[in-house]
Amino acid sequence: MSDSISLVFTEGNIRVHAAETDMRAIILTRSGGVKKFVVLGGKGFSSVRISPNPISERILDCLLLLLCTACGGQVQEDDGALHCTVTIECSTVLEHMDDLKPGKADIVPPDGVLLPETTVSFSEGDTVFDVLQRVCRAQGLHMESTWTPAYNSAYIEGIGNLYEFDCGELSGWMYSVNGVWPDYGCSGYTLHDGDTVVWSYTCDLGRDVGAQQGEP
Repeated sequence: MSDSISLVFTEGNIRVHAAETDMRAIILTRSGGVKKFVVLGGKGFSSVRISPNPISERILDCLLLLLCTACGGQVQEDDGALHCTVTIECSTVLEHMDDLKPGKADIVPPDGVLLPETTVSFSEGDTVFDVLQRVCRAQGLHMESTWTPAYNSAYIEGIGNLYEFDCGELSGWMYSVNGVWPDYGCSGYTLHDGDTVVWSYTCDLGRDVGAQQGEP
């Protein structure tokens, strides 16, 4: 036997690793919506099948937490999803407040950050646009887009009620992934695990946020 025991959702929802106790192993499985709790001891094992209802789910979750706490273990989320980070900022506007349309000054945060770097989970095939929609919805942050047939992509008109042309004729939203500024729409960029996405508001067609013309 190893010096640890594991509590495992086979679907990958939660993994718990704890120090070994007088129980030789604890295994939690889930199949077809039914959870099965198995305790393997020195003299055999017992098995309890738990129906999928809110009460039993909560009881089992509490049991797992108690077992793990008693053994000095840790609970680790492991949903099998991919992850990226998303930041939304408009700091360049702070240097062009005089160019803002009337009534827009109050919506610009003092530090220019609408959303600090936030980790977002996503699925295989999701795009920058998919994740932007998800994080804005989760954070209660306004976002408005339109579909542009010419580019076969969504175009971001406004975030946080800050729209294109609100700070001059060359202003609007741009995005970068891992420091690179794609020259195509956000719904055409498929994300990869670990990507870093930054949405920046430009007042000078990207030059003030470090985007180079023609950069892929």
